[in-house]
Amino acid sequence: MEVSGAIRKLLDKAAICVGPEPLDKPVSGVPLRMVLLADQGGRLQVICRQDDLLDLVELSKQLGRQLRLISDADYSRFLKQADLQQIPAIPGLTGWPTLIDRRVADAETLVIEPVGKNVRMTLTQAEFRLLAGAAEERACCVPVARIDAAPHSPEQDQKQVFSAIERFTSLRIRQRLEDTLELPPLPETARRIIQLRVNPNANMLDLVDIVESDPSLAAQVVSWASSSFYAAAGQVRSVHDAVARILGFDLVMNLAMGLSLGQTLKQPEYHPRGVMGYWQQSVWQAQAAGVLASQVTLRPRPVFGLAYLAGLLHNFGYLVLSHVFPPHFRLACLNWEANPHLDTAVVEQHLLGVTREQLAAELMANWYMPDQVTVALRYQKAPSFQGEHDVYPRLLWLGRQLLNERGLKLGPSTPIPESAYQELGLDREKVARAFDELVASRDSIMTMAGAINAG
Repeated sequence: MEVSGAIRKLLDKAAICVGPEPLDKPVSGVPLRMVLLADQGGRLQVICRQDDLLDLVELSKQLGRQLRLISDADYSRFLKQADLQQIPAIPGLTGWPTLIDRRVADAETLVIEPVGKNVRMTLTQAEFRLLAGAAEERACCVPVARIDAAPHSPEQDQKQVFSAIERFTSLRIRQRLEDTLELPPLPETARRIIQLRVNPNANMLDLVDIVESDPSLAAQVVSWASSSFYAAAGQVRSVHDAVARILGFDLVMNLAMGLSLGQTLKQPEYHPRGVMGYWQQSVWQAQAAGVLASQVTLRPRPVFGLAYLAGLLHNFGYLVLSHVFPPHFRLACLNWEANPHLDTAVVEQHLLGVTREQLAAELMANWYMPDQVTVALRYQKAPSFQGEHDVYPRLLWLGRQLLNERGLKLGPSTPIPESAYQELGLDREKVARAFDELVASRDSIMTMAGAINAG
């Protein structure tokens, strides 16, 4: 086990004698992380506790700057120069000015990783201060334990939604949520599909008529069915052909609904760097939810089409956030970038007092969407949620983690307990094979997402 040469030089210069430890050894101190920031005023390295939320809004306000995370290209360039796989929280390593969050001083022992290939090291507070020298200290981080982003009751959700709107916008609170948010009305296509869903006499021709009345939607459905993902035999020539021969009534109905609602709001012009695009995320989550729904054995089994629709709409709250809180949305993007280890809900709750999941669920309820979808969107990040329709948010949570395991990066990764499979009656090995096949179809899925963007 060897410490990186660049780090060893810093340790020798400060006369600090510490040896490397394997990463699989239990941690015996407080882990730190390094965040590299920049603006027109120059560069800055910030060192904080690994699990804390770095509040870029507060830090920029204190310094009178407009800091954001450095680009991926700059980060990769520095890694190559230092011969490292990740930049550890070592003061002086970059040669940039250093700022240390004050909460770092509360720990007697500090853990720095990685400092070489699969190794970490542990420093006392005194040793760390030797390396830090005259580094500036400020209070710029928030313990995640202070931020309550867990789902609660619908009544509390609505209170938080309206409270956030009152604080961060000049909108007047009115009776209906969609009026309050000044969102476009429910699209005519979506309204007709909702009516079709509750019509016991609905048939395929009714659905084809609705889809064909929207030329953009019709083109997307045909493109979807023509994708190599479905390996259709022969050319797909019409919406009728797509429904009858390839996709089926249920899938097209929910696909049309999801596409229609997803295009109600414009994609934000400003978005966080390094994050998968809205429609790419939507298609991956929809396909993942569909794969899992088809393998659930416990009853009541989820309806495939509703699971698919929940996946397509799982990130709808992202569009709502950008629409309702435009200037604050940019700040949220900067903070998402600086805190990739945290779920977006933690950042949103801290900055705005409301999460995208709360906004989306409230809006879906006001649009009279199926309860299964509303519940799925609200509780998709709470795998322990128990209640009516709880199978749907569990499908979204599990699907996201399975995609993360395969390198898709749809958010922070969380280990999947065996209970997540048992509670759904899923065979872990069978699910793994299905997801390996799904990810192997990456090019087809990206083409499907691209077709939506083009529409």
